[in-house]
Amino acid sequence: MDFTTARQFVVNQMLPTAEKSDTFLQQLQQREAPIPGQVTSLLLALKALFEGLRSAQQLDRELAYALFRLAHESRRAFEAGKRAGVEWPPLLDEDLSRIAIAVTSIFADEWQG
Repeated sequence: MDFTTARQFVVNQMLPTAEKSDTFLQQLQQREAPIPGQVTSLLLALKALFEGLRSAQQLDRELAYALFRLAHESRRAFEAGKRAGVEWPPLLDEDLSRIAIAVTSIFADEWQG
């Protein structure tokens, strides 16, 4: 996945839009499991973003906001669902941790995992 595609994918999956109801964040907020392949695609996109942003001095605001929501709001929606009794897929908790580590890596400019 190239940088431009990865950036657009992450932004599309995280920033709210009226016409999309199956984005990663919306799935979690609706207490539904991610669509098969969504987590894998996000992790691949994050790795591409990390590589494309190596040594970058700045991130654009839209991408930074999408990354923040990916690491923070996804976990929050997962925990809210868990408290409400949602039975999430068994690996989703670990996947969210891997996503948070990848986002941290982008901001730290050093791969964490």
